Order: sequence, then C-alpha cells, then structure tokens
Amino acid sequence: MKEVNQQFDVATNFVGMLEKDDNMSPGIAAIKTLLMVLEKTKFDTVQEFHSTIQAAVGAMRKTDKPMTSVVSGTELFSRFITLAKFDDKTMDEVREIMLSRGKMFLEKLLESRNVIAKQAITFISEGCRILTHARSRTVREALILAAQNNKRFHVFVTHSAPDHHGEQMVSELEKAGIDCTLILDTAIGYVMETVDMVLVGAEGVVESGGIINRIGTVTMAICAREMKKPFYALVESFKFCRLYPLNQRDLPNEYKLYS
Repeated sequence: MKEVNQQFDVATNFVGMLEKDDNMSPGIAAIKTLLMVLEKTKFDTVQEFHSTIQAAVGAMRKTDKPMTSVVSGTELFSRFITLAKFDDKTMDEVREIMLSRGKMFLEKLLESRNVIAKQAITFISEGCRILTHARSRTVREALILAAQNNKRFHVFVTHSAPDHHGEQMVSELEKAGIDCTLILDTAIGYVMETVDMVLVGAEGVVESGGIINRIGTVTMAICAREMKKPFYALVESFKFCRLYPLNQRDLPNEYKLYS
C-alpha cells in the first residue's frame, strides 16, 4: 500500500469539510476526500490503489460522523472509477482516468438533491400541510423549490432534541418564505391527523427497503401508517447500502444516527 502524502490527514480533512460546510453530506465529503487522496498519491498497481482507498475509508470510519452514506458512497465511487478499461495503460494514465471518472461521479452526485427536489414538488399540492423530522437537507431543498414555484403550504418540523436541528430547519425555511411550526418530538401523534403527508430524508436505504435515519423516524412512520398518511423518504441513490438488518437492534452501531 502506498502512503498518502504525510501532510494530508484523511480524517482531519474529512471532518474539516463537514464542519466548514454544514450543507454537505458525509458521503459527499468522503468522496471529495478520496479524490484528494487519489491526486496526492502515486500507485504502481491497481491493487495498491484499492488498498490505499480502503485505508482512507477506514480512517474516516473512525471519526464520529454518520457513516452510512460514507460507506455506501465510497463503495460506489471505487467501483465506478475502476470500470474503465486499463489495458496497455501506464499507471500514470490509469490514475488520470480514475481522477477523471471520479470527478464525473462527484458531479452527478452533486446534482442529486436538485433532481430529487424537482420530482418531489409534484407531490406537494397547493395549501397542503407537511410534517418533517429534524433537518434533512434534501427535504429542505424540495420545500424551497416548491415555494419558488409559487406553491403555498405549511410545514410542521419536529424539534429534534437534544441537538435542536428542527430549530435550524425552521429558520432556513422561514427565510425562504415558507410558513412553519416547530413542534415537540412527542407531539407527532397529535399533529399527524392534521397533515396531508410526511416528508423525511435518510442517511441510508438498506436492502429490505427500510431507511436509516434520525431517532424518532420509526415512530413517525408508525403514526403515519396508522392514520393512513402518505410517508415519503427523499434519498440520494448513492445512499443505498449493502445491509440487511433483521430489526433495529441488528443494525451495526456505526450506522446508527443518534440525535
């Protein structure tokens, strides 16, 4: 395995990106970090590339950031950039091809939220009442785009204790001219009967079709099902992960998203 440039600390760079840009998904930050690793490291074989990438992912997994999209996103990244044919290519040429494909892959992912938002606004009708949980960046983009398309609606946002992400979500939506109400996490059942739909984001989608998200999402989903309210999860495709937990306790701790 080739050593990454000693002045480049993978974990520090990864965490720094997320702290600098609050709107960045951990999965996107991880892929950007891997691109930097690829730029700063020379390889003699493709196997050395895989070993170095695995070591970099391992370093990021030791941080305290949500890991679901990091694992799924970096797996897709590694597969995508190595799909090209490398016959009769020098390692420098292979590295340039990987960098080019990696940047192409990242550009597609950066468009994901906007694509999802455009599809989601067709479900938001005039005058509807929407319940959402905490602060999903993807849900926020969809709601703001709907408002920009002159749709009027009201959003109920859970407080999301103890980190108060709901307060931040309300502030961002109100700046976009959207009517909001901040509710207690325990008021989900009370509010549910008054809303037309539930919109949530997710950190990951497992092979059973279930989603990995902030604590409280399953309570919201059960209430929505009981009261026959549509429940939609807005999730980027790179968050689909190779996991099949049999129940919530079967989910590995590093994939759990705590409030």
